[in-house]
Amino acid sequence: MRNIPLGLLPQQLRSTPAAAMTDATTLPFQTLHLPSNRLAFSNSGSSSRSLSDFWRFKYDVCTGSLKALSQQRSIPVIDSSSPVSLDLKPILNECQFDHVIHDAQRLDDSVVVLWMAKWCRKCIYLKPTLEKLAADYHPRVKFYCIDVNNVPYQLVVRAGVTKMPTIQLWKDGKKQAEVIGGHKAYLVANEVREMIDDEGQP
Repeated sequence: MRNIPLGLLPQQLRSTPAAAMTDATTLPFQTLHLPSNRLAFSNSGSSSRSLSDFWRFKYDVCTGSLKALSQQRSIPVIDSSSPVSLDLKPILNECQFDHVIHDAQRLDDSVVVLWMAKWCRKCIYLKPTLEKLAADYHPRVKFYCIDVNNVPYQLVVRAGVTKMPTIQLWKDGKKQAEVIGGHKAYLVANEVREMIDDEGQP
């Protein structure tokens, strides 16, 4: 393996504080990353990370020189406009349910409804997982929740809900599919994702 003698480093690199550099007199070659506060080296494509911008250098074995390749950022920029999770909007009565379904039909959108109850432990565990799923499909699919103890029983019967938690997909004013969430939350979420994706297939 070739090494980069410190004497070959450009003056601006050699002026880096000594505490930021290794005690060795030579450093492994290949790729050199220069953050604003330290030097970091890599010889396998993986690099030491820093929260600041860094320059990427490559050692030219033919000329014995370092070449600045590009300035990079060590961590990707996160789009803050994309939510991580979205609260499931509660539906409190049959009139509101009809309004939600009608609006979705008018806009050609899909609606996912979680039928739950406060005393249902599996429902409570599942809800945060579905809130993350709601963010993944936002704004194409709207997610709602209904506590069966807070709506007329006739609405529960009309939707054909017999077990909880039940997750239903509604589109074009009709129930298209449903998932009975009797197992682990992440498995239920996978089934709900498949249900939504399958509905979108021609």
